[in-house]
Amino acid sequence: MTLALIAGQGGLPPFLTKAMLERGEVPVICEVEQFPSEVKGELPRIGFRLETLGTFLQILKETGVTKICMAGAMQRPPIDPSLIDAATMPLVPRVQAALTKGDDGTLRVFIDLFEEAGFDVIGAAEIAPEVLPKPGVLVGSLPRDLVPDLAAAEAALAEMGAADEGQAVVVKAGHVIAREDQRGTDAMLNDLAPDYDPPWLAEDPFDLAADVLDSVADWLSGPEAEKPRVSPNAEGGLLFKAPKPGQELRVDMPLIGLKTAMGAAELGLRGIVIEAGGVMLLNPDGVRQVLEGHGMFLWVRPAGAMP
Repeated sequence: MTLALIAGQGGLPPFLTKAMLERGEVPVICEVEQFPSEVKGELPRIGFRLETLGTFLQILKETGVTKICMAGAMQRPPIDPSLIDAATMPLVPRVQAALTKGDDGTLRVFIDLFEEAGFDVIGAAEIAPEVLPKPGVLVGSLPRDLVPDLAAAEAALAEMGAADEGQAVVVKAGHVIAREDQRGTDAMLNDLAPDYDPPWLAEDPFDLAADVLDSVADWLSGPEAEKPRVSPNAEGGLLFKAPKPGQELRVDMPLIGLKTAMGAAELGLRGIVIEAGGVMLLNPDGVRQVLEGHGMFLWVRPAGAMP
C-alpha cells in the first residue's frame, strides 16, 4: 500500500507524516503548488494545481498510490483557465461546480473524483488513531451550569451545519457570542480580542517540538501569564467544537491543538468541549498543561450528553 497525503496547512500533516515514518511507512506528500504544507524533510513529493488534476491522478497511479488521505486546512486556489490540460478538461464542469459549494460540498466532489479514479480515501484517524481522544473529562472538572451553554452551542452548530459553515462557537451564559467562519477556530478566538497581539504564532508552534512541555511551561510563566484578561465579554465563556451534521469526517474532521488551547486561555474561557469521535486532538500533553495552568477544563463529550 502506498499512501498519498494531500497535505494542507497546519500541524496535522506533519503529525501524520511523523506517525507513518515511525512505522516505517513513507507517504507521498502531495501539495497544491500555491499552498505548500509545513511537512519538512526529504520525502517523495508531488506538486499539483487544480488545472492539472487529471494529470495528477494519472501520476498517482503511475507512482503506485492506492490510498489517499486529505489532511490540514485547504484553501481554494485561483484558477487559470489557460493552464487546464487535456487530462483535466473532462473534469472541469465538476471541479467548477465543486468550487461554488460550501466546504463540505466541495470536498465531497473531490472524494468522488478520487474514488472514481480507483483510490481509497481514508481519514487521518485511520493513519493515527491516537488523534481521537477517548470520551471523558480529560482536564479539570465540569461546572454544574453547563446545560444552557451546551444547548445554545448545539442549536447554533445545527444552524451553521445547515448552511455548511463553521464547526465551533463560543458561548456564555446560554448565549452565543462568537461563531467560527471559514478562517477557522483560532481566528474566531482572536476576533474576540481584536486589539490584542497574541503570543502564539500563526502556526501550531509546538506540535512537533521535542521540548513542547518546556515551551508551554515558559509560556505559562512568562509575561503573558501576568496580563489581565483581554476580553471581558468572553471571560468565563465556553469553546464548543463539533462536526457539522452529516459532515464528511474522512477529509474534514475538526481539530483542536495547542494554539487553540492557548487562545482560549488568553481569553479567560473556563473550558473547552469537543465531541467524542468527531474532533481530533493534537498534542494532548501540551493542551493539558495549558488548560491546567489556567484552571480550565476539557471535556470530550459523547454527542448529546449532559453533565
